[in-house]
Amino acid sequence: MSARLVLLGPPGAGKGTQAVRISERLGVPAISTGDIFRANITNGTELGRKVQDITASGALVPDDLTNELVRDRLAQADAADGFLLDGYPRNVAQVAALDEMLSAAGLSLGAAVELTVDPQVVVDRLTRRAQIEGRADDTEDVIRHRLDVYAEQTAPISQVYAARGLLVQVDGLGDVDEVTGRLLAALAPVVA
Repeated sequence: MSARLVLLGPPGAGKGTQAVRISERLGVPAISTGDIFRANITNGTELGRKVQDITASGALVPDDLTNELVRDRLAQADAADGFLLDGYPRNVAQVAALDEMLSAAGLSLGAAVELTVDPQVVVDRLTRRAQIEGRADDTEDVIRHRLDVYAEQTAPISQVYAARGLLVQVDGLGDVDEVTGRLLAALAPVVA
């Protein structure tokens, strides 16, 4: 089964959890820019140090760094038959960069799936996660800033994908299994 998908939604919408579940069901890699950035931070790489300074303030990693990371990752063998991008693209410029990457390979995106959630639920989720995981980047002020950045920069890409007929919106609230079921049902026509 071949699927080239983008998973959208604000921070804390459950994208990471659902990306892993959906990628397993579809047999394609879940590619999370956030996970790759965090791994670089943990490993103390040069990119990790740059990313840590940027994310600690609640800002997004610059497009040129992110695009290069994604381009390299999509060129790996396990992504040849499909992928699920989690956390990319984050803005309209990255949509254009992804279009270029796919076009150069003679490919196209199958769908952009957006998890929709109430902003207060996101704040509550991320505050709890910060306490459990000890994540310094998840203070309430930083969370609210990240939601503002999402609204300004990332939410408009939903409109781009909607105009192309590629946007699928799914309610991201509820039990994890329920959300997975809604996602798989919504994607069935795309990946069949």
